Amino acid sequence: MNYRKFGRTAFEVSDIAHGLWGMSGWSGSNDQESLGALQLAVDLGCNFFDTAWAYGEGKSDGLLGEILARNSNKRLYAASKIPPANGMWPALPRYKYSDVFSAQHVFKYADLIRKNLRVDSIDLLQFHVWDDSWSDEPEFPSTVEKLKHEGWIRFFGLSLNRWQPENGIKAIRTGLVDAVQVIYNIFDQAPEDELFPVCQELNIGVIARVPFDEGSLGGKMTLETRFPKDDWRSGYFGPENLANTIERVDKLKKIVPPGMTLPEMALRFILSHPAVSTTIAGMRKPEHVRQNIATSDAGPLDKSLLAELKKHRWDRTPKRWSD
Repeated sequence: MNYRKFGRTAFEVSDIAHGLWGMSGWSGSNDQESLGALQLAVDLGCNFFDTAWAYGEGKSDGLLGEILARNSNKRLYAASKIPPANGMWPALPRYKYSDVFSAQHVFKYADLIRKNLRVDSIDLLQFHVWDDSWSDEPEFPSTVEKLKHEGWIRFFGLSLNRWQPENGIKAIRTGLVDAVQVIYNIFDQAPEDELFPVCQELNIGVIARVPFDEGSLGGKMTLETRFPKDDWRSGYFGPENLANTIERVDKLKKIVPPGMTLPEMALRFILSHPAVSTTIAGMRKPEHVRQNIATSDAGPLDKSLLAELKKHRWDRTPKRWSD
């Protein structure tokens, strides 16, 4: 396992991180299997874990808290997220900051998350949505500064809206933000344009999420793939998106080098960018843990393959089905 500096924090984090969304928000999850996968990841050197209160109303936070307690002799980093008070994803400019992240709401959920994680101080607490129009709100800095001053959190971050990587740069420049989480993968390369240069300039930690495009870059989906109605992916990979996605994935499969898998290529593409601190892979099964963590040791992709993958960039805008 390779480790990278997490921006201006003192954290040295595994470049393959463990995401917990699929352990409570997707079909087919099993708590004991999830705990086993988490523990295996720890045993193999993973030390960064990303969860959120919205993942099962605290369920994923609780699973991670169990793992932290079991491994109290190891330095594991926990990142979680405050849900928007208005229950709306993504954030929109017309929403008032006070209706989404009032200090009362933030401290309420920060405390709930601390209790579920079984920690006094959260390593990284993020707002689960963001709109840069809120950067000038006086309650924003006062809340973040109080969280840090009173020791509720060590560092603060933002989880940027899907396909809106620039919608966070203004907040980063306030100096309050230590890390950002953004969708970045072979399809979604837009963070390279403006966000990554700013993060490199200001030494901001970058968490690349959705490395497999919610599963399509795992390479196993087909035009016949269907998910249960209570699984978030049933909407994401519905009629408006599935066929377009499969067509693009099929083109990618044709350029996967011999001896490499599509998921490996997807992860190594992300880790080839120097701005990235870590990438979150959802790993509910032991075989996924072993496969993804092994990718860390493989290193960046060669320049010729990276150049070819640049041609597969897919610029998208948020749609009803993507939220």
